[in-house]
Parts: sequence; C-alpha cells; structure tokens
Amino acid sequence: MTHRPERRPFTTRWNDNDQYGHVNNTVYYEAMDTAVNTWMIEHAGLDPHGDEPIGLVVSSNCEFRASASFPEPLEVAIGVERLGSSSITWSLGIHRSGEAEPIAEGRFVHVFVDAGSRRPVPIPAGIRSEVEARLLA
Repeated sequence: MTHRPERRPFTTRWNDNDQYGHVNNTVYYEAMDTAVNTWMIEHAGLDPHGDEPIGLVVSSNCEFRASASFPEPLEVAIGVERLGSSSITWSLGIHRSGEAEPIAEGRFVHVFVDAGSRRPVPIPAGIRSEVEARLLA
C-alpha cells in the first residue's frame, strides 16, 4: 500500500536536549507515539479511556539521519505502510518544519485489542475508514 502522509507539529522542549546538545532519541519515539494517537483520537474516534478496542504498540523502530536541538520546531509525518485486519503499521517521519527530507524515519505497529481482555480484535470501523480515506492513496 502506498501512503499519503499528514503532518503534525511537534514542539521541542528545553529538557529534550541531552548532554550532547541534541534531541535525545527517546524523544523521537514520544513524538511519533503522540502524533499517531492524537491523530486517531481527533480523526478516527479513538477513546483510550473507553471500553472500545485500543491499539497497543507491539513493535517500533527508528533510523536517525540528522540531529535536531531545542528550540527547533519539528513535524511528524504520519502515513500507513500496511493496513491489516487487526493491525496498522504506521510509517512515520520526523521533519524540520516545512522540510521535505526527514531527519528520522520510524515505524510503529499497533495491534487492536479488546480493552478488557487484551485479545486481538478487528480494527474498529471508524479508524479503518479514516485511515483508508485520509492516509491511503
């Protein structure tokens, strides 16, 4: 599947810089996780506190290409690499604001599970339809 990414701003914070003066690698994971979950809440009706299915991250990775430092404004590009029956593989990029080339590229795999039993379930219809309409070509 191809994807058509949407971008979300990510504001770096003073404490994001590590002892080497650049945004620490863990912050990139936080930015990607926050961007995806915020996107699902705002556009696809995800209610992380309800009794509907939730998405759990079962795999993640990130390749770092260049560094950033506070107070640089960054953006997270959200796309979909694979849409399965109970999982979504998100394709994510960290970009300097307005720039085409990512400074980091990541991937998260969400498996949707029943909120109570934590057993896999189909991707909720609202999330699937928004991913298909907004992120897939």
